[in-house]
Amino acid sequence: MLQLAWGLCLLVNIAGFFVYGYDKWRARRQGRRVPERTLLWFLFATGWVGCWAAMSLFRHKTVKASFRRWAILWTIVNPFWAMVWLTFG
Repeated sequence: MLQLAWGLCLLVNIAGFFVYGYDKWRARRQGRRVPERTLLWFLFATGWVGCWAAMSLFRHKTVKASFRRWAILWTIVNPFWAMVWLTFG
């Protein structure tokens, strides 16, 4: 069961990375954007590694202070840490 959880975590990280990249691509083309709520949910749903990597690589959502505060909060209060504790604790 724990292996399944880690596999899903990996998939969420990959999906989050691509969703952040897609949002940045849409922002450059003045197109319809991915809602910030969706971006934050990917970050909270154990996808924080992929989301932070995308934010850094694409320089996306790095200046908006309110988004960064929520991103930091959801990274700290994240189910990922429970998975780490169950795996290694």
